[in-house]
Amino acid sequence: MRRLGLTAGALGAATVLALPGNAFAVTKLSQSAAASQLRAAGVTWSSSGSCTTRSNPSCTSFEQINQATVDGLKTLKSASGCAINVTGGTEVGHASGTYSHYHGYKADITPNTCISNYITSSFTHISNRGDGAVRYRSSAGNVYARESNHWDITYCGGSSACTSAASS
Repeated sequence: MRRLGLTAGALGAATVLALPGNAFAVTKLSQSAAASQLRAAGVTWSSSGSCTTRSNPSCTSFEQINQATVDGLKTLKSASGCAINVTGGTEVGHASGTYSHYHGYKADITPNTCISNYITSSFTHISNRGDGAVRYRSSAGNVYARESNHWDITYCGGSSACTSAASS
């Protein structure tokens, strides 16, 4: 894995990772950079622990979240016109894997009538996940899975490998 430097104004805000064999680079954000972008877009967040510490499963953290995930949440808010509240980010306590929460590809959001109707009417229903979660895929390749108390969203940032993994 190779870390690439950014302009002086962005130092500490993001890290760009270039992974061998991938046709794209993944930009990682700091907690403050991601929170600033989400706040500006009107996306809210909450946690059962009222905290943002990545190592605490009761927190909702954005530390090391992918820029594509933040962009996806902002687009979902804008396109749907619905309230978006993030309840899960990069904190520990989620399932592991390459395209996981911890690696910055996933976010959980609170279901509400507006967003649930938007997802189910705007995206293509695909097979249910092994745990029974109903899944929908957007034309951008992002996958939305309706778990018991939230939407679990995988933002693939254009990676067909990610979309394939999230869809199978």
